[in-house]
Amino acid sequence: MIYLDHNATTPMDERVVEAMLPFLSRFYGNPSALHRLGRLARDAVEHARSQVASLVGVQPQQVIFTSGGTEANNLALQGWWLAHPKGELAVSPIEHPSVLETAKALEKLGVKLYWLEVDQSGRVQSDTLESWSQRVPMGLVSCMLANNETGVIQPVEKLAALVAERKIAFHTDAVQAVGRMDVDFSALGVQMMTLSSHKIHGPKGAGALILDRSITMSPLLHGGGQEWGMRGGTENVAGIVGFGKAAEIAKQERQMVVQHCLRLRQLLEEGLREVPGVTIFAKDAKRLVNTVYFSVPGLDGEMLVMAFDREKIAVSSGSSCASGKSEPSHVLMSMGVAPELAQGAIRISLGKDNLEPDIERFLAGLRKIMGL
Repeated sequence: MIYLDHNATTPMDERVVEAMLPFLSRFYGNPSALHRLGRLARDAVEHARSQVASLVGVQPQQVIFTSGGTEANNLALQGWWLAHPKGELAVSPIEHPSVLETAKALEKLGVKLYWLEVDQSGRVQSDTLESWSQRVPMGLVSCMLANNETGVIQPVEKLAALVAERKIAFHTDAVQAVGRMDVDFSALGVQMMTLSSHKIHGPKGAGALILDRSITMSPLLHGGGQEWGMRGGTENVAGIVGFGKAAEIAKQERQMVVQHCLRLRQLLEEGLREVPGVTIFAKDAKRLVNTVYFSVPGLDGEMLVMAFDREKIAVSSGSSCASGKSEPSHVLMSMGVAPELAQGAIRISLGKDNLEPDIERFLAGLRKIMGL
């Protein structure tokens, strides 16, 4: 099977598996326990915390471990609102479902929700954020760093600077960005950032919310005071250890991965441009080097996914967290793409293990499916 769906999840790196194994068997202590096994587990968690912190340029005490990106996004939005119940919320319409659905749930609870606008490339328009920020006494903005479907990189640093002097906090979902571009928490000027382990060749079930310690938050999970009281519950030690190792590797190998994926993306897009009728979305925008989102008129995206599966090639019709829905991509619809074109969208997301023959096989498979 040729795997071209790395934005959905990545295969675990063998070095990550090796780091996790002792904490799945011999070192089974509870990190809150005072005996030797407990201390070993605690040391492992704190080492991983330092590794994740280093990946995005923060202090270890700014890292709050969660069960993944979805929980981290929920903690960011709900946790901020619980601490600021009179605050308003501004969200981009191209966010991951874990942000969109949380924002809609908060709106039902009485939160004033404002939708930012995007251009035809899916980039958030700064003037819509500026006009909102000037009329709210207190608020939170949530805008992802890189889109999971199109790969478009958002001008987060510019947007955060627009609201920096006001009583407005800024959260960015950086799940797709880390490991595929340089991500520096302080340089972006944000107060919260979401990360996820399984997007950087780590295990599923581990993520983090990075916090500026000046921000006031309330926990969603109450319990034994873990994670400085921000996330109760016994830590997933093996998962956290794997996350830490994956973060360390991602930092060390980022430049190599970027160059490798960019070369493959260029080869893929050259081939796609030779296929009649193909539209590459946001092709002129600044994008992640591993992501290509395109459509073939007259073909259904989910049908294409299954056709490629029969060719032993794994691709996606969009966000894996929105699978099972027959509606066109909310990202493409926000960009003004015609529904019939959006319905045929296919996402290719490359990884460090892909090679040039994978691209050649995919292009050959596409031509076969189209009857060319």
